[in-house]
Amino acid sequence: MFLRSIHRKKDGKDHRYFSIVENQRIASGKTVQRTVLYLGEINDQQQVTWRKTLSVFDEQEQEYENLSLFPDDREIPADAVDSLQVKLSGLELRRPRLFGSCWLACELWQQLGLHEFWDARLSGSREEVPWEKVLQLLVVNRLLDPGSEFRVHRQWYLTTAMDALLGTNFAVAEKDRLYRCLDRVLEHKQELFLWLRQKWADLFQAEFEVLLYDLTSTYFEGAMEENPKAKYGHSRDKRTDCLQVVIALVITTDGFPLAYEVLDGNTSDRTTLRGFLDKIEKTYGKAKRMWVMDRGVPTEEILQEMRDPAREIFYLVGTPRGKIQLYEKKWLDLPWQKVRESVDVKLFEQDGELYVLAKSEGRRAKETAMRRKRLARLLRKLRAMRRSLPSLVQLLMRLGAAKAAAGRAFQFVQMQVPEEDQPVTRETFHAPTLPQEIPACCGRVTCS
Repeated sequence: MFLRSIHRKKDGKDHRYFSIVENQRIASGKTVQRTVLYLGEINDQQQVTWRKTLSVFDEQEQEYENLSLFPDDREIPADAVDSLQVKLSGLELRRPRLFGSCWLACELWQQLGLHEFWDARLSGSREEVPWEKVLQLLVVNRLLDPGSEFRVHRQWYLTTAMDALLGTNFAVAEKDRLYRCLDRVLEHKQELFLWLRQKWADLFQAEFEVLLYDLTSTYFEGAMEENPKAKYGHSRDKRTDCLQVVIALVITTDGFPLAYEVLDGNTSDRTTLRGFLDKIEKTYGKAKRMWVMDRGVPTEEILQEMRDPAREIFYLVGTPRGKIQLYEKKWLDLPWQKVRESVDVKLFEQDGELYVLAKSEGRRAKETAMRRKRLARLLRKLRAMRRSLPSLVQLLMRLGAAKAAAGRAFQFVQMQVPEEDQPVTRETFHAPTLPQEIPACCGRVTCS
C-alpha cells in the first residue's frame, strides 16, 4: 500500500491530489492497482481548500486536540496555529471502513423515529446487545448493500463503521442473534406499517389515494422441507422445477409500501385481491382509493364488489382480451382525443365502466427501438452461423438459443434449414444478412 499523488496545472497554479493505492494480484497472475482511499487536494497555495483538521489524542493529557494537517515537504505558514507536519511517504492505512453512507442511514433511522418505535417493543430482555441495535444493523445493510444475515456476520459488518455508530462491539453481528432478531419483529409488522404511514405523511406529505398492487414469486434451490409455504406453482422466473413462494405487495405511487404478504407458492393471483382490500380498509380506514393492477389479478366478481357505491373504491385495470375484441368495432368508430403531446386516447362508457384506449408515440418508439436491437443481434448471430457452418445438431441448438434470446423478433426472419439427411452448407442453410437500415415497421426479413 502506498501514497500516489497527481499533479495538475490549473489557472497557472500547481494542484496536488493524493490517494492511497494498493497492489492486488488477480487470477491471471498480473498485478493491478486499486484505489483504497481518495484524500483529495493538499495544496499550500489555497489555504481554505488544503487545510485538513486532524483530531489527535494526547495519551499523557488523556484528551483530544484538533491540529491542522500539512505535508512534510511544505513549510508551515506563519499564521498557522496548532499545526502538524505529516510524513506522507510513511502513511499507513489500517482497517479502512465505510462511514458516510452508514452515518446517513442511521440518521434516517432517527428521523423516522424507528429508535423510539422499536425500543418500546424490543426492550426488556437481558440480552448483551439491545435488539433495537441489532435490527438497525440489519436495516442499514438492506438499504446500502443488501445481503444475507450470514454475509453481514462474516463480511459486511467488519468493513463498516457500524460498531462506532451503534456504540457496541462485534456481538451485535453474531449470526444467531441476527436470525433471532427477525423472529422478534414479525409480530409488530402491522404496527410498523401504521407508524411509517404517519411518518411519511408528516415528513414528505405523502398521499395514499392511489395504490399499486402486484405479485411476484421467488424460488428455492433446496427441498425447503421446513417451509410449509414453499410449493410448486406458476413461476415468473421460468423455474417450474423449483419450490417457490408468492409475494404480494401494495405500494403508493411514491414507492412507500403499505402492506405485503408472503403466500403459498401455488397461490393464484386472482384469489389475493379481496384479502388486501379488506386489510387496507381495516388498517388505514375507508377512503376514496384508486387501485392500479394487472388485468390478471381481479376477477369480474371482485370488480363488481369494488363498484359498490358504499365501498367508494375505484380501480384502473387492463381490459381482458375478450372484451377488447368485443368492443373493437366501437373503438374504431370513435375519434382520437389528445391528452398529452404524444398521447392520444379513445373513451367510452359501458355498463358503469369507463374504457380507455390509449396510444403513445413515445411508447411506440421505445418498442420499435427494442425490437430493432433484438433483430439486429439475431441477424448477426445467424450470419456468424453461416460463416462457421457447424454440424446439424450444433446448428439446431444454436438456433434454439438465438430464438429464445430474440423473443418475438424471431418471427420477422425467414430462413432455410437443412433437412435431417442433408449436410450443413451455404446452399442448404440460408441465413439473412444484416440490412443497412432496419425498417421502422420491423417487417419480415427474407433470407438471401
